[in-house]
Amino acid sequence: MTQNRGARFTVISMNMHKGVSPLHRHSTIHQLRQRMRSHHPDLLFLQELQQEHRGRVRRFGQWPLTELTHFLSEDFWHDWHYGKNMEYPDGHHGNAILSKHSLQKGLNYDISAYRFERRGLLHSVTQLEGVNQPIHCFCVHLALFERGRERQLEQIMRYIAELAQNGPTIVAGDFNDWRNRVGATMREAGFEEVFETLTGSPAKTFPSIRPLLAMDRIYVRGMKIHSAEILHDWMKLSDHLGIAAELEIR
Repeated sequence: MTQNRGARFTVISMNMHKGVSPLHRHSTIHQLRQRMRSHHPDLLFLQELQQEHRGRVRRFGQWPLTELTHFLSEDFWHDWHYGKNMEYPDGHHGNAILSKHSLQKGLNYDISAYRFERRGLLHSVTQLEGVNQPIHCFCVHLALFERGRERQLEQIMRYIAELAQNGPTIVAGDFNDWRNRVGATMREAGFEEVFETLTGSPAKTFPSIRPLLAMDRIYVRGMKIHSAEILHDWMKLSDHLGIAAELEIR
């Protein structure tokens, strides 16, 4: 198989707020699925995905009866990988990666910094048609407090070094890093943040109604960044805005 270096692909990352509106008044999961599909991303990195919640089924008449990864990906994305971070009596939520290409599913590594918030680093590997190099994908949702994020970042760097080594890698998700303290460590490891590279600073994505803080990031290594976009039209579907990027393996 020869490597096709012209193969571009698109990525979206979003904190789904468990599929409900910013003030928890409405279910937004059907609108989210429609908007996600309208952008035709090859890879979706999702945080706070409410994989199962019996209370939502009782409260919202049209809440999906299947697991949300199945509902979102059905007849559209070829494969998906879910990592459960938090479990409670009515269900559980976590991170997920959806892909138009087959996924080699890795593990969901526990990187929780505090007992009151469970966090995971979800790892998958995918490969584009006609491209020899696999792409390591990491979906992450970091802690609310900076000290915890510092510990988590150390863990993440160890996992990336062990699993991806120096190969093409995407690390995307909700970094809760409004002071942009994560950036220096990521750059030292060879990563570029898509918005920072193209515009000089990460995208402001939170709160969605009036975004003031740069929380959500797409870091890439071994790739050319062609474009990046803030999905402003999703403002009422979550408390975060989604972000998208068009990429190409170098």
